[in-house]
Amino acid sequence: MKRWAALTTLTAVILTMASPAVAGSNNSGRFDRPRDGYAPKTTLLRDATPAKAGLDPAPIDAALAQVAAWTQPNGTAKPLYAGAVTLLGHDGKIVTRSATGLAVKYADGAGTELPADQQIPMRTDTIFDLASVSKLFTSIVVMQLVEKGRADLDAPIATYIPEFAANGKENVTVRQALTHTSGFPSWLPLWSAQPDPPSRLQMALTAKLQNAPGTKYLYSDLNLIALGELAHRVTGKTLDKLVADGIAKPLQMRDTGYNPDPKKQQRIAATEYQASPPRGMVWGSVHDENAWSLGGVAGHAGVFSTADDLAVLAQTFLNGGSYRGARILKESSVTAMITNFNQAFPGNDHGLGFELDQRWYMAGLSGPRTAGHTGYTGTSVVIDFDSRSFAILLTNRVHPSRNWGSNNPARRAVAQGLALALGVGPRHGKDAWFSGTTDNATTTLATKVAAPADGARLAFDLFVDTEDTDLLYLETSADGTTWTKLPFSVRDRGSVIDTDGSISGSGNRHWQQVTAELGAGEQTIRWRYTSDPLYQGRGVYVDGVKITSSDGVLLDGERTPESFTATGWRLSRR
Repeated sequence: MKRWAALTTLTAVILTMASPAVAGSNNSGRFDRPRDGYAPKTTLLRDATPAKAGLDPAPIDAALAQVAAWTQPNGTAKPLYAGAVTLLGHDGKIVTRSATGLAVKYADGAGTELPADQQIPMRTDTIFDLASVSKLFTSIVVMQLVEKGRADLDAPIATYIPEFAANGKENVTVRQALTHTSGFPSWLPLWSAQPDPPSRLQMALTAKLQNAPGTKYLYSDLNLIALGELAHRVTGKTLDKLVADGIAKPLQMRDTGYNPDPKKQQRIAATEYQASPPRGMVWGSVHDENAWSLGGVAGHAGVFSTADDLAVLAQTFLNGGSYRGARILKESSVTAMITNFNQAFPGNDHGLGFELDQRWYMAGLSGPRTAGHTGYTGTSVVIDFDSRSFAILLTNRVHPSRNWGSNNPARRAVAQGLALALGVGPRHGKDAWFSGTTDNATTTLATKVAAPADGARLAFDLFVDTEDTDLLYLETSADGTTWTKLPFSVRDRGSVIDTDGSISGSGNRHWQQVTAELGAGEQTIRWRYTSDPLYQGRGVYVDGVKITSSDGVLLDGERTPESFTATGWRLSRR
């Protein structure tokens, strides 16, 4: 779903590069060998180079270069953010930890720069306001209560907060709040509509629904505000205490929590200059006005953290809920948090807390077992369970103004860089034909054949990981000008799918076998990959092309790669 999309496309250097294979072991470093279940609970993070983790360093380096470039203005366009921290992990290894730009740069909302000696460089341990990534912490707290039998996913929230039943909400469940199908409006101006924290919380809890419960997906801060208060009512402890005791302390996330210690201010990234409310440059206090007006602790926003602390949280999920001997969730709870409960709302896949399979910021890492969340301040976390990888990008994109733009291009660049670093191994020989992953492009791979009177059969291996609107077409032409789609059949682990001559989609992450029947005569066979202006998957690979007939083998693509004419496609070893 193309929500909040910036029209900026990723640079070709990130999206189209291929490098020689790098060393790997077993399934590590491979995109086309998805892994089931979870990593061993004993898996601990350690630093390594991308190459030692079985990854291709080149796409990662290109992504980091682009992240750094976006700290600078481009002509009349403002920079996407003042600074950023990128951390990438794969198979228990932190392969990238990089800081660029400035954590504090501006004096006001107009973009007046502070004197150089007052600006603060970004560091890899800079502390960021996570904004809506905080919702994951609230969701974990709720799941911990469910595990203890103190809350029920399918119980009405009003069971725990009686006043929540107001305005027809008596049947809204905990599960609906976690999946944003409660019917709540997306947002209410609590901070300006009410005079104090108790009345603001009351306004959130008693708000009217915009839709009937369970009938529509609508992302809403009010869902998690209600769940944060549910946790408070059930335990008698405030949400910040629950997050500290149930998540941050056991996982030793020392820089994670609400309302950070003022002594840490020099390590905190500034956010926005706010005139209404008149807060000035927000630095060390939560950016979200509603969370701020509730005392800095709320279910939807307020958590501050670092990239390394979030890496521990990501690996905890990859481990099935445990890290360094501390278990914060059962495996069954992790599974529930990354299981799509929104099948009725295509494009809005959501687990019990996590967003799932969202190409608009997960890019090539996206898939049914890819979980993540973004934050309005410019933060994002993507956890790919199939490859046991994660991508963390923390920026201060609202510094000095939220109106300067979106950092979605950077979110996609980082995720795509990691996806391209994960290899797709050829099925035959040393390489396979690769479509590239350039937005708004058409690439073609063609070969000629003369089929006898009784026709011929085309067979090849195919790997497809694309956005649904980015299609691969198999076509044939007698004159090289007029093309007709060539229907083909795809064999996928025992099942056979017949197509009209086109295919797209993601989630399989493995090679499939394709066959098609060719008519008689001289003709050109063409693979044509078309992409729209936004979003990419891992791309299309074609390998082991063979055309046979009653006369024998007419074409063996492995023996004669020179038989192909490639425009935009290239031979790739990974």
